[in-house]
Amino acid sequence: MKYLPIDYSLFVQNRQRFAAKLKPNSIAVLNANDVMPTSADGIRSFIQNTDFFYLSGIDQEESILLIFPDAHEEKHKEVLFIRETDEQIEIWEGPKYSKEEATAVSGIQTVYWTREFEKVFRALVIEAERIYLNSNEHLRADVTVESRDARLLKWCMQSYPLHKYERMAPIMHDLRAVKSPVEIELIKQACLITEKAFRRLLGFIRPGVWEFEIEAEIYHEFLANRSRGPAYVPIVASGPNACILHYVQNNRQCKDGELLIMDFGAEYANYASDLTRTVPVNGKFSRRQKEIYNAVLRIQKAAIQLLRPGNTFEEYHQEVGRIMESELIGLALLDAGEVKNQNKNAPLYKKYFMHNASHHLGLDVHDFGNKYRKFEEGMVFTCEPGIYIKEEAIGIRLENDILLSRNGPVDLMENIPIEADEIEDLMNVAL
Repeated sequence: MKYLPIDYSLFVQNRQRFAAKLKPNSIAVLNANDVMPTSADGIRSFIQNTDFFYLSGIDQEESILLIFPDAHEEKHKEVLFIRETDEQIEIWEGPKYSKEEATAVSGIQTVYWTREFEKVFRALVIEAERIYLNSNEHLRADVTVESRDARLLKWCMQSYPLHKYERMAPIMHDLRAVKSPVEIELIKQACLITEKAFRRLLGFIRPGVWEFEIEAEIYHEFLANRSRGPAYVPIVASGPNACILHYVQNNRQCKDGELLIMDFGAEYANYASDLTRTVPVNGKFSRRQKEIYNAVLRIQKAAIQLLRPGNTFEEYHQEVGRIMESELIGLALLDAGEVKNQNKNAPLYKKYFMHNASHHLGLDVHDFGNKYRKFEEGMVFTCEPGIYIKEEAIGIRLENDILLSRNGPVDLMENIPIEADEIEDLMNVAL
């Protein structure tokens, strides 16, 4: 792996917390991700299933984790199955985990080869009353592609139809929403790599550069700092593209006088960061651009202060909406009287700010978490207000990653330049 070793106690503690939430006499099984194909004999780079990584620390394909807290034998309370290697695999793909290495990474003492799974599982499952299986229950998930977990679910229910089945996803959504100190340090490292990339870009952006050239600079800095690459597809959107929320083509030439939105974040040890900055292509905001930029920045600063334990997404987004309305009225984009009489279910500010201001962040960039759950210490959220004025080809979004603590919000990206004057100074020093 590119990243430095992680203390396996993180995964031991995660499994302990998970096991404590299982019903009595239950066995839980979850899979690593598939290696995804392209066409012919091509494959994509492997990216681990984040639930599987959270509980095992194993970053390898064809792996299975079994957790059976009430197993009769101690050695079967936690069982890991990994891909058996051979000389040909080592020649073509390189080394895979040995059983000893898998134990060192995960803290799991009992390790079998994946080909032994059905035999071992049968011997254990007949002792269990319930089977917990995993599925992707993220609200925005596209589950068109069948995963190894989905295939296991079909096989298991066909092979053992008389067992009681339980959903693993609610447990994982509950556990993963609050980050441990080790997880927070990994997210901080991802944020630090992202900062390095942004500072690199401030010396590179100029009129005439192409969006994909900027994207290439991002990849360079990420890979040079032990990141696998971006935690999500980078958005590099200049001029009118800045008003397309999920623009990822990144194929336009940046022009003098335009703004440039860059939404990107490094992955580190499978943990995500998520940054957005908006800069003037020529290094100098126009008066109108700066006016709107500073309005978005004021909104972000106010919104960050609302990210406190005890708040809820509903209350938070309502308050951010009120702050946004005030700023849009000040920019003469909304009329105060019309806002006062607006349909509360269709607020007028949505014309210029279409998305939510925050989401959970962790192993996934849109990480797991129940939207009705009160905010808690240890949660990590983005804070990303924006104003998009299609008629003026102006799109401005600013985003930082925020840790909730008992003493108030902690900005994990506080060292990344964001003030308009600082952005201009750094860009012009480079020029």
